[in-house]
Amino acid sequence: MSSSLHSRAVDDIGRRIVDGRLVAGTTVLADQLAIELGVGRSVIREAVRVLQSLGLVTSVKRVGIRVLPEGAWNVFDPQVVAWRVTGPGQGAQLRSLTELRTAVEPMAAELAAQHAADEQSAELLGTAARMRTVGRSGDLDAFLELDIHFHSLVLRASGNEMFAAMDGMIAAILRGRTTLGLMPSRPHEEALQWHVDVADAVQGGREIDARAAMDRIMRRTVSEVEHVWHDVPRPGH
Repeated sequence: MSSSLHSRAVDDIGRRIVDGRLVAGTTVLADQLAIELGVGRSVIREAVRVLQSLGLVTSVKRVGIRVLPEGAWNVFDPQVVAWRVTGPGQGAQLRSLTELRTAVEPMAAELAAQHAADEQSAELLGTAARMRTVGRSGDLDAFLELDIHFHSLVLRASGNEMFAAMDGMIAAILRGRTTLGLMPSRPHEEALQWHVDVADAVQGGREIDARAAMDRIMRRTVSEVEHVWHDVPRPGH
């Protein structure tokens, strides 16, 4: 089986569900999907297994593939995050994950200042320094990869395995912001300094300073993107 065919099938069906083109409760047949996508049934079977693991569908014997409601989705999975942030629900997704980051990442920075190994704090400081150089040069693609690595390092250095497991979805949201043109054309100078401040505080074991610097980064992030979700209602409201 071609991995590209499998990936394309997962992406196509997943996007249809997240975009609302396949609404919750809809039942589709594997044969129908195979014809629409121009692939074999084995490709659809494997794609459905992946989508089941993400909580998007369930297989009903002798009935077909049933689309599940949003409440069943694994909203922490990076692939679901990526689909949501580039679909009609991007405002809600950006809001949810940005608020989650605002709650978690300052605490992760504080814990990293307590628990980071010497190699981790040194790598964090080196990454922050490279971010400043690359950010000033205007190379947004290179800056994005460094930014993802920086935040992943902080999460891992916290010593909290649940924080560390968030790195994939945070990478997905950072990539989504770039894709949607929600990043400044050049990173703000003070934001570049705040990343250095986080790294310096982590290396120096200054928990409160690390938390405060990361909180400043998160609050700047909110100010840059909150216009996207300004009029988006919250679930249940």
